[in-house]
Order: sequence, then structure tokens, then C-alpha cells
Amino acid sequence: MFNSRQYEWADITVFAGNRDITGIRSIKYSEKQEKELLHGKGDKPLSIQKGNKTYEGEIGVLQSELEALAAAAGGSILDLELTVVVSYGNPSKGDMVKVEELLGVQFTEEPREMKQGDKFMEATLPFIFLGKKTKV
Repeated sequence: MFNSRQYEWADITVFAGNRDITGIRSIKYSEKQEKELLHGKGDKPLSIQKGNKTYEGEIGVLQSELEALAAAAGGSILDLELTVVVSYGNPSKGDMVKVEELLGVQFTEEPREMKQGDKFMEATLPFIFLGKKTKV
């Protein structure tokens, strides 16, 4: 029987630095590849040429998670290199769990921001990585 249930935020688990990131607020990552149309005779392209691949993303965390990551790095998350493991699915709901390992993750910024009226600090941490492995 086919299960068409969609993943929910509660079904996602993220591990970074060998620990479950409970103060996570968002995660986004992508794989990109340079592509260019190759033209020759006429006005229509002959093919699509492929170039370099890049991997980037961002993770939104609460201040306590940012402080824990910074402490693990000895002061700055810019000095970290991690494997981030993202799991989608909930076996208790009949899901097959999909696991994606983001390899060689390094943060490119360590932002901190709060404004009047905020009840907590949330930081969006941009990162780049070397590639990913997917397991189902």
C-alpha cells in the first residue's frame, strides 16, 4: 500500500557535532550546478554544458544552540567542520526514514541579532558543504 503522508516539522531530526539539535528552528540546503547553453550554427542551442557543483545551506537555531556550537569549536563556529545528519520521517507513523548526511559542513558567518520586543534570539547560520549521502 502506498503511503502519501507528507513530512511534518515534527518528523525532522538534525544531528550536528554528534548531538541532536533540539533548538533548531529551520534548515535549508541545496545542490547547484553551473549549466550553460552551447550555441553553434543557427540560433538554437546544440547542447547544455555542465560545470562545477556547489553545496550550500542555512540552519536557524536558538541562541543556546549557537553558544553550544561555538563552545565546541573553542570560541567561534567559523572554526568548525561537521557532518550534519538530517532525518525525515517517523517510523511510529509508518514512514520509511530518509537520512541525508551533509559532509564537510563549514559555517560562513556567525551572526547575532536581537531587537526590541524579542522573547528569544534566533540565528540563521549560512554554511557550505562538500556533498551529501542519502540513505533510505
